[in-house]
Amino acid sequence: MATAELASERESDYLSQLTMAAARYENRTEQRERNQTVLETRGVLYADAPERVEKRLARLGADWAMARAIERTPTEPASSAGSTLQLPPEAFTGEVLGLERIIGRNNLAPVAFLEEGFQVSRSVGRVTITGPGGGHGTGFMVSPSLLLTNNHVLRSPEDANRSRVAFAFQDGVDGGPLVPAVFALEPQRFFVTDRALDYSLVAVAPRGTQGEALSSFGRLVLSEAQGKVIIGEFVNIIQHPRGEPKQIALRENQIVDVLERFLHYESDTREGSSGSPVFNDQWEVVALHHSAVPKTDDQGRPLSVDGSVWRPDMGDQQLAWRANEGVRISRVLSALHEVSLTGEAARLRDEVFTTGLTPSPVESAPPMPMSMPTADGGSLPVGTDGSRAQAHTKAQEQGLPSPVADGAAQLTIPLRITVGFGTPSVSSAASVSSAGLLASVPTRAPTPTAAPQPSAGRTDVVSAVEKDVDAALINHRLAQERPYYDRTADAAAREAYYASVDTGDGDALRRALTALLEETHTPQPRYKPMRLVYPWVDLHKDGRLRSIYSGKDFSPEELIRADAAVAEARLARVQELLLQESTAGPAEFEAEFDALEASMPFNCEHVVPQSWFAKLEPMRGDLHHLFACEVGCNSFRGNFPYFDFPDFEEAVRDDCGMRESVGFEPVNGKGAVARATLYFLLRYPAQVGDAAREFPEGRLPVLLQWHESEPVTEYELHRNAAIAEIQGNRNPLIDRPEWAREIDFSGVWP
Repeated sequence: MATAELASERESDYLSQLTMAAARYENRTEQRERNQTVLETRGVLYADAPERVEKRLARLGADWAMARAIERTPTEPASSAGSTLQLPPEAFTGEVLGLERIIGRNNLAPVAFLEEGFQVSRSVGRVTITGPGGGHGTGFMVSPSLLLTNNHVLRSPEDANRSRVAFAFQDGVDGGPLVPAVFALEPQRFFVTDRALDYSLVAVAPRGTQGEALSSFGRLVLSEAQGKVIIGEFVNIIQHPRGEPKQIALRENQIVDVLERFLHYESDTREGSSGSPVFNDQWEVVALHHSAVPKTDDQGRPLSVDGSVWRPDMGDQQLAWRANEGVRISRVLSALHEVSLTGEAARLRDEVFTTGLTPSPVESAPPMPMSMPTADGGSLPVGTDGSRAQAHTKAQEQGLPSPVADGAAQLTIPLRITVGFGTPSVSSAASVSSAGLLASVPTRAPTPTAAPQPSAGRTDVVSAVEKDVDAALINHRLAQERPYYDRTADAAAREAYYASVDTGDGDALRRALTALLEETHTPQPRYKPMRLVYPWVDLHKDGRLRSIYSGKDFSPEELIRADAAVAEARLARVQELLLQESTAGPAEFEAEFDALEASMPFNCEHVVPQSWFAKLEPMRGDLHHLFACEVGCNSFRGNFPYFDFPDFEEAVRDDCGMRESVGFEPVNGKGAVARATLYFLLRYPAQVGDAAREFPEGRLPVLLQWHESEPVTEYELHRNAAIAEIQGNRNPLIDRPEWAREIDFSGVWP
């Protein structure tokens, strides 16, 4: 009787999971069909939320500019047997290949793909529940001691206590079976379960029944970071279907929908695959597989393959299924953070988030808390460093790679850099090329010790920045293969863009344009001029960049590498800050980061100063008001509003322009910056003019005069078309210059 009751409970749990999965799938039918339509008509980059896609691109070391370049490159057939890009072999990186695979433009994979798949498969094992109500599932190691599987596989410590996990239960290369290593589970050491998210986490004995070391099977590092997979991507599942030897469903499983807590994907998993890891193409775990999505009748009951109502005693092979469902791994980790644990259990839980990550090179670093306090008196889980979340966020705001790895703070020593272009090297205390590219990078006084050796943290900084440089140079190489400006294609795009705009009334025109600019501003790339401004957007027809204010010209590579040096120095200082001021709160970090950015700016000008909109996105990264500008002119202008000086032509002025307390007038680029500012006023009404020293409404005639005195150039037409490809919207003042006098701008000020 006890056996029947246990079996009934397990079958009931499984039936409940099937029914709930089917209901979720049915409720998302309309959204899923929209996703499918977008995938078929536009492609993988457009079916998911833009912010998720941008995070995915960033995780691949790519960006929207590179993605657009791949999309623009013609190929026949659409999915080729090799790269579609005209790049030299040494420039073709794994990031480029990964992006081509996502977009569906390259069927190939690096050889390491198979090697990495084999390595991660070692951590996946078959779970066997012995005794009454037993069965099989899949599980995988996520720390040196803990195994993750489904709640409906291991519902309780009692279930776990009579269960085993077998690793290497699979066939070898000769087709014969390997000898599996069997380990007992130890729920008395650790057991956490969550029925809603259908996961269980349990300790595994450190030694197998034959003395095998659990450590020899490794673990899968889990990440809470977003951007591991998007709608339309293919995923891979390593599994023990129905308790059979280990198998893999390889790139035939497409994500069709992303819910708040679950992923839906089409695959061929079967019973026994419950608890399997679902991987992206980089072999990162994106989900915990937990249920088939069955076909159902009008009462929501699962159906069998013959159309009758399915019962658990029929066996899963008789279940008629439509798709599969996995629990998002980021949601599992978030829930695990919230579990209240103490002592040894808390330590084992923390290993899921910290073990296997790069250790700090500083042995005497102070202990790092697992959370940081929030304004409401609660706490924010941040891995190993209380300042990690703040550092990561501020790095993103500054267009930098994150200075902290997932779950680990990377620390370093003070950094000195030397930068030069065709001139003798100088200390970073005054790291300026002959053209004035770099701002002065202040350094700390040297300490009376031996020269420091590069630390692990410094290596990570350099590596992160070098990846950005490589990607930016690839973007530039791709740009060289295309026409500078296609007048015919842009005219057609312009007509289509404004087709629904009514120009009858000045106020109505302003409102219509504001709505259009906001609606079509997708995606919204973050501020990263090294990759999005210099390689293509801001180029002149001769392939050079020119400072918007001084007119000095530079090669794209000069500014890319100059900004890279600044990024490296900034990141090194961030790491110093994490070490030296690990107890600082958000306000202190905010002030430190602002000072850091002011002392080491990029060679990029926001024509609407960042202080006017509190450095917030999407304003900060909006390409329409970003221009190449050496930091000398950038700093000289500061946040002074534009002004038209009556004696400008006769006055003694800087190479960049003239600045007095009332404002700043540039030597060059007046028409371009006027149109960029007018765009900003339309796109972000009420953002400018709400504080002293911002551009007042009374100076609108200055912008209109500059706009009319310097007509739109081919350079601006190129910029406008290039920006539209990346972020979707256009500048109406470039496309329709005559609208400047028709638009009623009075509504854009607070």
